[in-house]
Amino acid sequence: MVADGAEPPIDKPCGEGMMPETRAALKDLGVDLPIGAGWSFRGVRFVHGEDQVAAEFPQGPGIGIRRPVLHGLLIEAAEKRGVKLLWKTAVTGINRQGVRLGNGFVPARWIIGADGGGSRIRKWAELEDKLRRTGRMAVRRHYRLKPWSEYMEIHWARCAQAYVTPIGGQEVCVVVMGDQGEEVTFERVLRELPSLAQRLDGAELGSRERGAVTVMHRLHRVARGNVGLVGDASGGVDAITGEGLRLAFRQAAALADAIVNGDLTEYERTHAALQQRPSRMGKLMVELGRRESARARVMRAFGARPELFSRMLAIHLGLANSREILAASAELGWRLIAA
Repeated sequence: MVADGAEPPIDKPCGEGMMPETRAALKDLGVDLPIGAGWSFRGVRFVHGEDQVAAEFPQGPGIGIRRPVLHGLLIEAAEKRGVKLLWKTAVTGINRQGVRLGNGFVPARWIIGADGGGSRIRKWAELEDKLRRTGRMAVRRHYRLKPWSEYMEIHWARCAQAYVTPIGGQEVCVVVMGDQGEEVTFERVLRELPSLAQRLDGAELGSRERGAVTVMHRLHRVARGNVGLVGDASGGVDAITGEGLRLAFRQAAALADAIVNGDLTEYERTHAALQQRPSRMGKLMVELGRRESARARVMRAFGARPELFSRMLAIHLGLANSREILAASAELGWRLIAA
């Protein structure tokens, strides 16, 4: 049973791009994306001033898809598997025996908090102690125009980034992100990104502008007794990584296995392992956004050796072994010194 105070379809300001491994995780949960549900992209492109470098995904394309469309597909899949969905039903408390709803009490053997970064379930289960948290601001727009690129693009401004995802034959999603609210207005960021501003000039907006806080946070524990946390409630990585949905889907599968075994201890170990790599990459990407001189050296290094960017993308996607990670990191370090 799922209780939610909102009603579908639920939107969430995000970049709306799913990496290939996220698509695979979704498919493992039994959710197939129908033809026409989104728009495929073949890789990632970094754009910094006049410099740009691109790399393709080695395991197939990613996909950009509107968040309400994805939510509708998840609802359909859940209903087919017998999940009871209680919309406009607020959760007002929990105890070891079950969950208090606005209209009564539901006994429950297991209680799962999937209620986002500001999780009340996390607070009620006393899992918030020693929470490490850093946040950035993000604002999203949809533009009605034909995608100009086969890649998901990250454009680097002085203190912010613009994350561009094709989501349809005549629509792109653009998210601007930065540390401070005044840094992430579209007007300010596009002034610093004239090539992107030219692409978007005159395009009709396809939705109202929406803002959010993208948070990197990590908990010491994600389970206590019969309560487990999943998704952003259990920790998060910065949106620039594009890893939030993949983590949630893989965590859900691991949590289900732990429930079948009647013990959430193994879930905590699996959860920590799942979050380790995207957390490291998130910190690296955020620092890259804050340090213009380092960013320029990285772009020069990638420009001199485009295959190095491909190798770093493979590391980000979890497709490299320890030896490959060490070799790529060593080469990037050497080229940064040279740059």
